[in-house]
Amino acid sequence: MTENNWSPTSWQNKPAEQMPEYKDKASFNRTLETLSNMPPLVFAGESRTLKNHLAEAAMGKAFVLQAGDCAESFAEFHSKNIRDTFRVILQIAVILTFAARVPVIKIGRMAGQFAKPRSGNSEIQGDITLPSYRGDIINGFGFSAEERTPNPDRILQAYHQSTSTLNLLRSFAHGGYADLHRVKQWILNFAADSPQGEKYLSIAKNIEHALAFLTAVGVDVNTTNIVKETEFYTSHEALLLPYEQALTRRDSTTDNWYDVSAHFLWLGDRTRQLDGAHVEFMRGINNPIGVKCGETMNDDELIKLIDILNPKNEAGRISIITRFGHEKIGDHLAKLINRVQNEGRIVNWVCDPMHGNTIKSSTGYKTRQFNNILEEIRQFFAIHKAENSWAGGIHLEMTGQNVTECTGGADDITDIDLSLRYHTHCDPRLNARQSLELAFQMAEELCAAVDSG
Repeated sequence: MTENNWSPTSWQNKPAEQMPEYKDKASFNRTLETLSNMPPLVFAGESRTLKNHLAEAAMGKAFVLQAGDCAESFAEFHSKNIRDTFRVILQIAVILTFAARVPVIKIGRMAGQFAKPRSGNSEIQGDITLPSYRGDIINGFGFSAEERTPNPDRILQAYHQSTSTLNLLRSFAHGGYADLHRVKQWILNFAADSPQGEKYLSIAKNIEHALAFLTAVGVDVNTTNIVKETEFYTSHEALLLPYEQALTRRDSTTDNWYDVSAHFLWLGDRTRQLDGAHVEFMRGINNPIGVKCGETMNDDELIKLIDILNPKNEAGRISIITRFGHEKIGDHLAKLINRVQNEGRIVNWVCDPMHGNTIKSSTGYKTRQFNNILEEIRQFFAIHKAENSWAGGIHLEMTGQNVTECTGGADDITDIDLSLRYHTHCDPRLNARQSLELAFQMAEELCAAVDSG
């Protein structure tokens, strides 16, 4: 144990929610032993750099864009899907940066977002009851006893897929794909002929003019890293604690513990119990971490949780990711902001407008309405402005695929349209056109926040 009575295994002494039961304990333990000897997926120094950037966001000098899949799957693992999601994230970041003139910190829900919390332990179809699907790292989506039985072999498959995803993301970020000279090429074919695509191409043209101006005054933009490369970080919910434990290592530079499965980990709204295993694990790692915060979170609990996770009150350590829904954000957010400000706690506030706005469509599909997502974002910015606080980020579930999972937007996807291309294994995602449309709407809010600050 360490000086604060923590070790990577100390969570095992606490009650753990949302954890699967593996029948073959010997196979499960062998898998974890193998995983504990695998190379890190990310490096501690990268997490420290991200923490410094998040400290800037907490001080109102940057904005966080956290986006990606609801739940990564083995079936949809393809370089094209990774590339297209990366492209849309780059586009959203360009739109926000161009409008608001603040750095945008890009964090993908990628290379590890495999485990999902569920509201119930079982699912019933007809006369058959089986364990709930908890993400591909745990069990299969198909409704059969074999698929739904937690399988430790999936843990190593998730690790290897994360490795491949990260390799590709690093290549895109540093190998020339993210070069601002290519800004026009990031747009996807099915989004290019939309009004949002045209607005994006207008921004791209202005960026090209800016680069030409810099060249004209003597700046060599062809060799400047800030033009040719981008920083891109990965994140996922720290839900499957045995996986996180096996990938927690002591950093040789600082002698501190880091979870090297991702740069940024977050606590879910279902696993943030003050005396629970997930909070115990998260308090000991030195990664920057997030806390999902829904309507059941009161201000006393939030302060206690912040103090457990960040006793030194370090800037950049904690991001509060709010997820109330457009009908309830006005009832809860201001009180939490006030309490945190009055107590002098340093956090970065991020809006998750997805999870509180999930509904069941008339056709039976789980969906989210574009206007409800946008309305929660607008209220998020308005409340922070009223409380003299910085609205520091956005947390989106989206994809570069041309899916029909969320209704509304400029294309006016209806409940009937959902069946056309409903591919998610869990929650509905914005497609590329909807993501760009939301980005332009959000850019107006962010620009106003910057101007008023």
